[in-house]
Amino acid sequence: MTYPWLRAPAARVAATAQTLLGWTVSANGVRVRLTEVEAYAGTGEDPASHAHRGPTPRNQVMFGPAGHVYVYFVFGMHWCANIVCGRDGEAAAVLLRAGAVVDGIETARERRPRASDRDLARGPARLVSALGLGRDANGTSAVDGTGPLLLTPPGTPVDPARIVAGPRVGVAAAHDLPWRFWLADEPTVSVYRRHTPRRRSPLPR
Repeated sequence: MTYPWLRAPAARVAATAQTLLGWTVSANGVRVRLTEVEAYAGTGEDPASHAHRGPTPRNQVMFGPAGHVYVYFVFGMHWCANIVCGRDGEAAAVLLRAGAVVDGIETARERRPRASDRDLARGPARLVSALGLGRDANGTSAVDGTGPLLLTPPGTPVDPARIVAGPRVGVAAAHDLPWRFWLADEPTVSVYRRHTPRRRSPLPR
C-alpha cells in the first residue's frame, strides 16, 4: 500500500489534500468515507495554519512524521482531526472536514443522537465525534494500525472531474485561498461559512 503524501513537500499540501477524497477513516467501530478536506501549509507559508509562526507544544505534531494525526481543540468544545502530510520538520496537514458514514452507523447515531444520517459526519467536529476520537489520537499513526484512527484508500480512485475547490471555512486569514476540496453532489459536504471578524465595542471617549 502506498500513501501519496509521505514525501509531499508542504508546498504541495493542496494537491495531497485532493488525493484523500474518497478514502475512508475508521475508529472505534465507525467508518467514514471522506467527501471534504481542507489543506494547511507550514511556517511562513500559510497565515491560517497553526504552524505559520513555527513549532509550539500544540502544533508540534504538524511537523512530522507524515501519516500521523494532529488533533486540536477549538472553541473550547470541539475536537478536530488532521492528517500530517509534509516531510519531517516541514509542517503540512489536511483537515478532515466531512464525510459519509459507511459502516457502524448505529454507533455513530448513538454518539450524535440528534443528527440526521446526512449530518452525522458533516463538519470537522461532527466527523470526529462520530468516530469517537479525542485528544488521545493526537500524534498517533493513521496508517500502520497502531493508533485509534486508520486511513484506507478506496478500491477505485475518485474521478478528478468530481473534485471541486473553494475557499476555506471560518479562517481569519487567507480566507479566499481555494484550499478546501470536496466531491460534487455529495450531501454530506459541509455548508460554507466565511469567517466574520467580531466587532469590538468602541472605546468610551
